[in-house]
Amino acid sequence: MILDRQSRINTNDLKTRLDAVGMDRGSFSPEELTEFANLMQVYEGAMYEISTKLEILDSEFQVRFSHDPIHHMERRLKSVNSILGKLKRKTLPVTVSSIKDNLFDVAGIRVICNYRDDVYSVSNYLSAQNDISVLRVKDYIKNPKQNGYRSLHVIYAVPVFLSSGAHYTPVEVQFRTIAMDYWASLEHALRYKTDLPDAKLAEHSQTLLDCARSLQNIETQMQNIHRDINGAPQVEETPKAD
Repeated sequence: MILDRQSRINTNDLKTRLDAVGMDRGSFSPEELTEFANLMQVYEGAMYEISTKLEILDSEFQVRFSHDPIHHMERRLKSVNSILGKLKRKTLPVTVSSIKDNLFDVAGIRVICNYRDDVYSVSNYLSAQNDISVLRVKDYIKNPKQNGYRSLHVIYAVPVFLSSGAHYTPVEVQFRTIAMDYWASLEHALRYKTDLPDAKLAEHSQTLLDCARSLQNIETQMQNIHRDINGAPQVEETPKAD
């Protein structure tokens, strides 16, 4: 199952969204607005290319091992607000070229797997395909963040074929298990729940950290059971950047 978290953007939509965030669209020429909309189409195409590859891998696992490693996927394009906000936070020029040169997470896919072995198997098989490149890898499963966050982040470059030729475009893919995902969703909700007292926020943050450690132990035990009853690949190697 694939969930889409974005809608398509055309030039008129882009103008409307720039107005909505208080951006002077007069700083963009009509050509630049068209280029911005075209760039978002390329990011969307790259996102679909990667998700199709993942669907094929999931189907292959079902045929070969009678096991679906991917529970579901979520796709999203960054909103205009998020793109412009990130450029400003990084004190980068607000231009189309700046987006292409500095932002690698405009297109994103979250891959929710059943087990930790599935995370590494799927990510490694995808990384091994010869028409894509691995630009960056951050393994927060083997090296969790201080708050307990765990996930495997890989930025791929995939070719999108247009009339002008192949455009290699980055897509950020986050691989995580079901347990990692529901923990991350709750932590995200807590982080942006600003009306809670500081003491309550600190209490919940500590509880979530304890939960992350408990979930890690439970996942390990369930993984071991799964390994005994299923013939799917057992992989714990992190993908390598090219």
